[in-house]
Amino acid sequence: MTAATVASDLEIARSVTPRPILDVARDLGLHDDEIEPYGTNKAKIRLEAITRLEAERPRGKYIVVTAISPTPLGEGKSTTTVGLAQGLNRIGHRAAVCMRQPSLGPVFGIKGGAAGGGYSQVIPMEDFNLHLTGDVHAIGAAHNLAAAFIDNHIHHGNALGIDPLTILWPRVLDISDRALRKIVIGLGGRENGYPRETEFVITVASEVMAVLALATDLADLRARLGRIVLATTRDGRAITAEDLKVAGSMTVLLTDAIKPNLLQTLEGGPAFVHCGPFGNIAHGNNSILADRIALVTNDIVCTEAGFGADMGAEKFFDIKCRASGLRPDGAVVVATVRALKMHGGVGRIVAGKPLDPALQQENVKAVRAGAANLAKQIENVTIFGVPAVVAINAFPTDTPAEVEAIREVALAAGARDAVVATHWARGGDGATDLAEAVWAAASSGTADFKLLYPDDMPLAQKIETIATRIYGADGVDFSPLATRQLAQYEALGFGHLPICVAKSQYSLSHDPALKGRPSGFRVPIREVRLSAGAGFVTPLAGEMRTMPGLPSRPGGENIDIDPEGEILGLF
Repeated sequence: MTAATVASDLEIARSVTPRPILDVARDLGLHDDEIEPYGTNKAKIRLEAITRLEAERPRGKYIVVTAISPTPLGEGKSTTTVGLAQGLNRIGHRAAVCMRQPSLGPVFGIKGGAAGGGYSQVIPMEDFNLHLTGDVHAIGAAHNLAAAFIDNHIHHGNALGIDPLTILWPRVLDISDRALRKIVIGLGGRENGYPRETEFVITVASEVMAVLALATDLADLRARLGRIVLATTRDGRAITAEDLKVAGSMTVLLTDAIKPNLLQTLEGGPAFVHCGPFGNIAHGNNSILADRIALVTNDIVCTEAGFGADMGAEKFFDIKCRASGLRPDGAVVVATVRALKMHGGVGRIVAGKPLDPALQQENVKAVRAGAANLAKQIENVTIFGVPAVVAINAFPTDTPAEVEAIREVALAAGARDAVVATHWARGGDGATDLAEAVWAAASSGTADFKLLYPDDMPLAQKIETIATRIYGADGVDFSPLATRQLAQYEALGFGHLPICVAKSQYSLSHDPALKGRPSGFRVPIREVRLSAGAGFVTPLAGEMRTMPGLPSRPGGENIDIDPEGEILGLF
């Protein structure tokens, strides 16, 4: 089956009659009073269910799905995550998918939605990609409440002695809007506040989003929000959300958002959708709570980490697993022939434009050259003691020789297996070979999970460890500002925190132009930000931005609604 003979993702999603969400929940062993339905097709799960089931049941196997360095089109990691879960169910294992909810920025911008694609999707697709149960809006409200408290405190006398020039807390909006990257607020006279420069970041880059994804229960959420550092005083003392007496109100706004969302795949299997931090800016993983409820209701769980293994997977291991105490049994590294050709120096991929014809012609040499990126991403997984399986996400233009080249490189790099998957066109039936390989890896007992660096390693050394061992850099160059910030954070007692690097997702390096497996580069760190509530420190590498802009032809131009209320153009 080719793309030309298949309906659009939205048409495929609408061709399926979803199971009542209560039936999906009951199959998992959830009680009706542990479920809060949002209509008939989605629901929230109360945290009491996690506590009950963790006391009653063993945990299933834990698989993280990651990838090579992607192109702007993405290489089907979300689709593979869904297809793999469907394939595992097909071969007789109770399997669930855990995914992030997408930001409205990409939905109305370039990338589009993130519910999977073809016959491997989470439904209802429209709800998944838009407001779902309102979690992202609640996160934005909680974040902006803290921002309002800061300026209000200064306006009413500034009893805490906040230095307005050191305010760290921006405002957020879940729409890509480059005009808000740098702004001035408080204009118009004394009653309108204290004039100062600030910025907006996209909501999924908010520390509140990262906090929610890493929280283990309501009390932990409250404590983490209280630890958020909003600003400092003139003498360098940290001012937290607790100091401003806003952490309690922020938590109240998130009391529904902390509950994981339950949806389903096209084939009726469970899908947990919760939180959506970006992988290039934040830690790029769905919530710990969603993974926990999935693990005690299924034999195996496929959880997705953002972008390549140098990004979301490294943060999954070093940040999420460090916080949760959960240990993965295996990893899937998604690769495509077209992306490896691009990494091998052939063709150019631009979102919104037709695929370069050169990428649709057989070129084994380019695949082998570009597969150096795959080899490094396999290494990035196995460094953590986790067995890796490569999923070759098939496209109709792939040739047997190109696929075999990928298999040879993958196995030589240490992957347990490399399997072609046709789940986009065939759903779970197209992922049964992949499912068999993943189950074998997870059951092999070969996982020996270990963190990349210890808590007590100095912050600069942690950054250098990630850059040299995961990215393949020769070293790190810290700006004078970044050096001062690292010293300040360690003086404030945050030197034990893990690192969450913000960098380009399109390269193993900080420079998106460096494809394949670059060498001979150093990573420049221009600034370092503290996320004390989330529990990590974020170095900004290269020109990484925290508020995207819309393209010349935003995807939102194609989205509309018909007189019957049916959404059009969502993809």
